[in-house]
Amino acid sequence: MGLLSAFQLMVKRDLLLAFRRRAEIINPLIFFLLVATLFPLGITPERKVLALIAPGVIWVAALLAVMLSLDQLFKHDYDDGSLNLLVLSPVPLFWLVLAKVLVHWLVTGALLLLLVPILSLMLHLPEAAWWPMLASLLLGTPLLSLIGAIGAALTVGLKKGGVLLSLLVLPLNIPVLIFGSGAVIAATQALPYAAQLLWLAVLLVLGITLAPFAIAAGLRISVSE
Repeated sequence: MGLLSAFQLMVKRDLLLAFRRRAEIINPLIFFLLVATLFPLGITPERKVLALIAPGVIWVAALLAVMLSLDQLFKHDYDDGSLNLLVLSPVPLFWLVLAKVLVHWLVTGALLLLLVPILSLMLHLPEAAWWPMLASLLLGTPLLSLIGAIGAALTVGLKKGGVLLSLLVLPLNIPVLIFGSGAVIAATQALPYAAQLLWLAVLLVLGITLAPFAIAAGLRISVSE
């Protein structure tokens, strides 16, 4: 079997399994909406204040929503034993986990992007910042999935690995959060924001290049224990 065929089969398999577990797709979306909705209720409904905090609120809500779904990224495969088969497969494991991370992003990060216009309206984000917000999330959410998958791979064998996963992943996501929200904040102030987006693009290229090897190594450690 060629590498491309194996990649396509893995994507189709994981997409099919994801749609059979619709609750795991819907829960992060609802969480994303709820977190962003609670800020106006907890701080103030004043338009200027909301417009000021909107970039950070949307980015933090996206980060937490992606993290909510990471615990199950490899859990089902670990529980039913298929993860052992993937590790022993003649197809390189880093290639297969890259396909799994792509599906994770499609059913979490990509769907979150569809809700961003609603939240931007609700939080009174200036229209000039809508495109930077979408662009930063388009570049940043795959990074959140790649970084989070490293932590999920290392904690997949633990019974209560959710807290440890958060402790491992959150510090690594700080640069993504800074550049992502920084681009939107700059756009709201009519300042250049291309540099922040370029940094996100560079980090994404590095993540796609290096993270699959770290994820594969983490899975081998977890399976061998």
